[in-house]
Order: sequence, then structure tokens, then C-alpha cells
Amino acid sequence: MPRDEELLFADHAGRFYAHEHGIPPMAGRLLGYLMICDPPYQTIDELAEALMASRSAITGAVKLLETYELVARTRKAGERVDRVNARHDALEPRNFDSRLFEKQAALFREGLALLKDAPPARRAPLEELIALAEFLGERLPHVLAEWRMRRDELRASGRIVTPHSGADDDRG
Repeated sequence: MPRDEELLFADHAGRFYAHEHGIPPMAGRLLGYLMICDPPYQTIDELAEALMASRSAITGAVKLLETYELVARTRKAGERVDRVNARHDALEPRNFDSRLFEKQAALFREGLALLKDAPPARRAPLEELIALAEFLGERLPHVLAEWRMRRDELRASGRIVTPHSGADDDRG
């Protein structure tokens, strides 16, 4: 059974992901719990018991988080139940992909074309959004590359440990 502070962390994660990303609180709670639980691979029943939630609530949360690739289900040969774990690598921001911002800038240009005869003040918000999308599309891949270099340096120095891949873990 999880400790009170683990459940509190899961609740905080649920509120954070609900507020910041629009993820239902139960899915956020589940993700938070999966970040800290031991063992890191849990069955639906174990998760339901730990989070004091119904199996259907946990199953729905797992399905939602799977669509975002934030969790994975695995099953050892011979087992009859899936085990769920957080995909920590998936928590790295995905919106650093410059293609997203290229698409966004193209969308805003489409809207701006509709306002070609409008006064400058009416066109200004879309022009600024295009400039922002172009800026982010240019800069964020560099920021992500800088982060990965720093992460690798932190791992090499031993300040942070490289997480296990899950392929050769000791799932109970």
C-alpha cells in the first residue's frame, strides 16, 4: 500500500496535469503514481487498490495515457495480466518539434490571407502569432539539443542516473 506522501504526490500530479494539460485528474494521478511506485510495473488491480479507485477508472486512465504514449502495457510470457509502467522518456516535451510550429505558422498565414484588406491593427495579432511560431520553430530544437547535452553530462558525472529501459528490469 502506498504511503500517504506518495498518494499526496499522485494527487498533486493529477491536479498539475489537469490544470496544465487538460488531462483528467485520475489519469494525472495515475501518471504521478507510476513515476514513483515500486515496483515500477503494476497491474490494473494493484493500481486501483493503491489509488483507491475503481478498475474502470484506472483502465480508462491507462487507455488515455497510452494514446499519448505516456504509459506502456507489457506482459511477460505466461502471465495473464498486463502490467503498466510510466514511459519517462515520453515526458520529454514533444512540442519541441519544429514541424508543429511550421504547421501553426502556415495556419496563421491562412487566416492572415483572409484579412489582407483589413486594417493593420486587425492583422497584427496574426502577424505576431506567425512571428512567434517561426521563432519557436527555430529556437526550440536548439533548446532540446542543449537539454540533451546537459542531461548526458549529468549522467556521465553521476549526478543523475540513466533510467532503465524496461527491457531487462526485474518486474515482480
